[in-house]
Amino acid sequence: MVTLYYNLLKVDNQNIIIRVATAADKIYSKTITDEMEASAFARGTGIAKRSPEYIEQKIEEGKAVIAITDQNEWVGFCYIETWSHGEYVANSGLIVAPAYRKSGVAKTIKKKIFNLSRQLYPESKIFGLTTGLAVMKINSDLGYEPVTYSELTQDESFWAGCKSCVNYDILMSKERKNCMCTAMLYDPKDHYEPEETKEFFKENVSGFERLLRFKQWKLLKPFMKKDKDNNGGASKPKSLLHHLFH
Repeated sequence: MVTLYYNLLKVDNQNIIIRVATAADKIYSKTITDEMEASAFARGTGIAKRSPEYIEQKIEEGKAVIAITDQNEWVGFCYIETWSHGEYVANSGLIVAPAYRKSGVAKTIKKKIFNLSRQLYPESKIFGLTTGLAVMKINSDLGYEPVTYSELTQDESFWAGCKSCVNYDILMSKERKNCMCTAMLYDPKDHYEPEETKEFFKENVSGFERLLRFKQWKLLKPFMKKDKDNNGGASKPKSLLHHLFH
């Protein structure tokens, strides 16, 4: 049984309610998927494209968190996916309406969906892929650790979801061992406390910034060269995570 307690956040004199989504929230599904697509395009990165019907399914299953104003204006959303027969859980599709970004809404949604995941799947490993430093910080505050792709689910259906991403060619060229996203994982059976991962991120934030910039340069460079001279002769760079974790 899922508890429907909600969090209340004050943003610019508006009350933002963050709670588990219910059937009545399916009216926002098209708005949510449109904003997901627009946000991915603006960042120049990709996420697995979702349909309004898919979002509605997650709401029906009780596996989604939504943020709305007390005037029923949509503010943000995130949902749960399971892989490898429930061994892995992903908090996916985090999206916040542009007017409410950098307000604390994303952090509150992430905490809410994380707690819902722990409630529904207490034995599962929770993982995420992100290209953004802000999401890395939020994840670190919850107890996630940066990991290599080999520690994520190897479920083919998960990786098939990357096909709609603009960086899919990079992922496949690295044999699914590296890409533009940084992988993070929370293992309920073997993890640091949130205070420790939060402090680790704080102490190493400048290194993570360089990491993200380096990934953009190192991983995109061969593809830019191929586009430029079309000779396919660019050399294959070593995995960035190989340098980072070995």
